[in-house]
Amino acid sequence: MRVAMVSEHANPMAALGGADAGGQNVHVAALSAALARLGHRVTVYTRRDDPDAPATTRLCKGVTVSLVDAGPAKPVPKDELLPFMDEFGDRLANRFLVRRPSVVHAHFWMSGIAALRGTRSSGVPVVQTYHALGTVKHRHLGSADPSPAGRIAAEIAVGRDAARVVATCSDEVFELVRMGLDRDRISVVPCGVDTEHFFTEGPGAPRSRRHRLLVVGRLVERKGIDLVVRALAKLPDTELVIAGGPVQGPVAADPEAERLIGIAREVGVEDRVALLGSVDRRAMPALLRSADAVVCTPWYEPFGIVPLEAMACGTPVVASAVGGLRDTVVDGVNGLLVPPRDVAALTEALRRLLEQPEWARQMGQAGALRAVSRYAWPRVARETAEIYRGVALAREARGRNRAVTG
Repeated sequence: MRVAMVSEHANPMAALGGADAGGQNVHVAALSAALARLGHRVTVYTRRDDPDAPATTRLCKGVTVSLVDAGPAKPVPKDELLPFMDEFGDRLANRFLVRRPSVVHAHFWMSGIAALRGTRSSGVPVVQTYHALGTVKHRHLGSADPSPAGRIAAEIAVGRDAARVVATCSDEVFELVRMGLDRDRISVVPCGVDTEHFFTEGPGAPRSRRHRLLVVGRLVERKGIDLVVRALAKLPDTELVIAGGPVQGPVAADPEAERLIGIAREVGVEDRVALLGSVDRRAMPALLRSADAVVCTPWYEPFGIVPLEAMACGTPVVASAVGGLRDTVVDGVNGLLVPPRDVAALTEALRRLLEQPEWARQMGQAGALRAVSRYAWPRVARETAEIYRGVALAREARGRNRAVTG
């Protein structure tokens, strides 16, 4: 099949660590590559944010990244991109006239707007993955939610017009149904993990003799890293390593890093907290293997790729019981789940794990098995391709019926 991925703000070739560069970038890149290995041809359409970038770039064999001119050719925060989606969609329509895809897979709600506009005349089916929902974001951020007005209504409209909605976890399905979408038109396919890059056998990064807790992710308040810093105050002989932050410039200058350092100083653990800044993806498996536990404590989380990467490396996960983390982390089996934003519960869970290293090792082994059997990209790609085939066949059947009745 010829697959068009639409990822309006998340360029799969972008450096990770920026405010708008994270799990969606990884997902689009890895899913595209896995589909190509199955024999499909994939083109990823993403917005041009650099006037000097080449129009097309080969991501890997079978996958091309194509830049779409929509709005200024410079970085624009994703929450300010909505005014450019009609232009994005019109340019997609022109591209699809030249190279018609079998299916279009839109990633994020604004990509859905552009994809549906771009396929209006051709009737190519659109599959929608949200990656995050405005209802959930607004519930947790309230008046601090920077999303543009009308996001939730647009997400509902996109879901109703798409041929199929692919949710990444069961929690998202419940949310979509509450929004009024038809459960029968929603499939669940999780995000995946590269088990050829993240695996148990291999060296760990150098570490001290202390216990090591590791947090990996963007430095934003809603990731809840401050909870781990506060828990550290009651976990003696334990260090916290934080990997994430700006791709360029010193991490200490980042506003959230400054806040975390201030909290560490306040609770007396500044000497046991290390902020590494952005870590090269090639170095991440060794860093994950070096930890006694990887801690993920966001206020909310649509899915969460870091826990999968930790699991694949055989490291137990302690996570907030929110969103997709409730699917990936089986409490007491491959990690521990704690109530969100509860420092006391987090502290107790970490203490239990650190005091029982054999139990922690068993959970790490269980996590590795779960990552390989359920979340490896080849399986995720096969399940996704089945959805593509289903919507493409349904469209062909509708076309035949119209021809007969006409």
